[in-house]
Amino acid sequence: MSVESKLKIESKAMFLTTIFYAIIGVIFLAALPIEDFQPQLAIIGIFSLLTAYGMFKKRNWSIYFVFILFFTSTAFSSAMLYWYYLRAEYLMFAGMSAYLILTWVATIYLAIKRKNLEA
Repeated sequence: MSVESKLKIESKAMFLTTIFYAIIGVIFLAALPIEDFQPQLAIIGIFSLLTAYGMFKKRNWSIYFVFILFFTSTAFSSAMLYWYYLRAEYLMFAGMSAYLILTWVATIYLAIKRKNLEA
């Protein structure tokens, strides 16, 4: 048996968005002690992990978490992009830009394919 059949993966794109949200959740929660326990990192990290779990289990409620994450991530990323641009930290600027773009792409994809989350 292949890994796809064991994990019941129907769509590789849906699985990649699940992995994206799981990785972002782990990264943001791991960054908590480094960034002096900022609450926005905890909120985004927890919501990302809950979203990844909901998408993996194909739960209807995960689409609501995706939209909550879309707005919080857009606000957080926009503020951080402005901050890193002013401080001339171009590597962090590039990372936050990639995070913002991937969040938008994942949200648009899941908005289009939200019927796949219905169990």
